[in-house]
Amino acid sequence: MEKVRSADGVLIAYEQSGGGPALILVTGAFNDRASSRPLASVLAADFTVYVYDRRGRGDSEDGDSYAIDREAADLAAVAAEAGGSPLIYGHSSGASIALEAAARGVGMRALAVYEPPYGTNSTFALADELEQLAATGEGSAAAERFMRHAGTPPAMIEQMKSGPYWPHMTGYARTLPYDIRLASVPIPGLSQVASPVLALAGSASPAAAGDGAEAIGAGAPNGRSLVLPEQTHAVATEVIVPVLKEFFLG
Repeated sequence: MEKVRSADGVLIAYEQSGGGPALILVTGAFNDRASSRPLASVLAADFTVYVYDRRGRGDSEDGDSYAIDREAADLAAVAAEAGGSPLIYGHSSGASIALEAAARGVGMRALAVYEPPYGTNSTFALADELEQLAATGEGSAAAERFMRHAGTPPAMIEQMKSGPYWPHMTGYARTLPYDIRLASVPIPGLSQVASPVLALAGSASPAAAGDGAEAIGAGAPNGRSLVLPEQTHAVATEVIVPVLKEFFLG
């Protein structure tokens, strides 16, 4: 594990593996760099893969307040460590961070995003609600509120709450408002992004996912979109890897 200092002084933890062109993976809610390791281990055959803990997670520090600009700057700091202008793949709110960074001029050789959570009726009021729950020690309630907003069936939530992994999930409570804030803003303007952009969604996901992918692909001068058959928000590794390899190396 290494650490790099972001623009506001926060230390961001990252690790790398493999060999080849630099590729950064950016995770979504309830995830840290450990969550990316299974995907990274497969991609490492063709890429030098960088995975990092977003601020407030894992071994990364957190700031005294949150701003989307700061998450974009964190990715920029990791990109600089990767040699500048790396390939980037973002999933869910990690895709939102990658798009925000691209719109702010962070150099990228190419960018692939899977189902950034635009069009999910997220609001800053919900982010404030989650922030209050986390601040008062109600991490379990914050996680449950987030998952209900994401459309997780109540019976499934109750099953998860009784499982051994729930305490780990509630450990992300402080960062859940960050993901909601990322989803509460419009798709960033991509008209000045010259690098290739591939926006992905699954055919088994809600229609908003495909609509968002289409809008992103159309908004970038060198962009396109693709819907992956039979995939949900939890896209299968064996499905996404060939798509990424073809886009990044083809």
